[in-house]
Amino acid sequence: MRSLIVGLFVFALTGLASATVSVFSPTNGSTVSTSVHVTSTSSSSHAITKTIVYIDNNQAYTNSSSTVSTYVTVAAGAHTMVVQSWDSVGTVLKSSAIAFTANASVVPANAAKYLNIDQMSGWESCDKCAGAGGNGPTAYHSLTQGVLSPVLNGKSTQLYLQPSTAYANALWWKQLGANSSVSNFSYDLYFYMKNPSASQALEFDLNQSINGKKYIFGTQCDIKNHHDWDIYDAYNHKWMQTGIACSVPQAYTWNHLILEFQRVNGQMKFISVTLNGKKSYFNKSYNPTTSSVTELNIAVQLDGDGSATPYNQWIDNVNMYAW
Repeated sequence: MRSLIVGLFVFALTGLASATVSVFSPTNGSTVSTSVHVTSTSSSSHAITKTIVYIDNNQAYTNSSSTVSTYVTVAAGAHTMVVQSWDSVGTVLKSSAIAFTANASVVPANAAKYLNIDQMSGWESCDKCAGAGGNGPTAYHSLTQGVLSPVLNGKSTQLYLQPSTAYANALWWKQLGANSSVSNFSYDLYFYMKNPSASQALEFDLNQSINGKKYIFGTQCDIKNHHDWDIYDAYNHKWMQTGIACSVPQAYTWNHLILEFQRVNGQMKFISVTLNGKKSYFNKSYNPTTSSVTELNIAVQLDGDGSATPYNQWIDNVNMYAW
């Protein structure tokens, strides 16, 4: 009888240990927009039958799934969130409390809005031009629009890189039409990867050419080299380390990225990066290079690693605001 009781006790503890709620977004202590992206996964030895998101002790969202990927609108200010699930035998699973701060958007109402750029036609790409000095190795690459899974907003766009050799890259960009009147920019997008460790670096750029100058707001998450965010010194043609950490992004989830830039006093000012609600400030300025065209575009680049590992990246809700 004693061994039976002990066995049941151990079984019960094992069952409890395997029942967890993991919250991926927002992260504890983060600053996010008032439209909060909530993602979580609940796991148990029994089927999850219900999940509720509580914000400030009020029910904000509910479903009958083990996963949550939704947006919840909150007021500006400090908030606390808990995700709670129930399994088929009545076990209650609860996450740790997540404290976050919601800030109203910095984008003014009169800003030019370029929305759902990932679904626009006319994307261009190259491989050799994405290498050092604009003359790198070739790589098979493709862009597929209208993808139904994974998806956030109806349809996503899939980028694929298959390097022909080590450190081959591919660059995709979308021209948005010249707009010389704007000098403030917010580049806001989501990206999803199944094998982010296959990437050498992930690059996200915004380019404006005006009055004979090209302002290259180049940023990259340097996954395998310096493990930080780098920004581009266009005049001297080199990447500059910022010391802002950026290692391997989360896999099998949508990562939310916001980059803020400004063209001011004839320079490119890199203001900030916000990844999954965590905002860090670059506060660095560099001189532009020369250009003979007038343009405004955004770009995404996938960098191959030393093993020439192929990989995919999905992008969705790709928006850019300029004023």
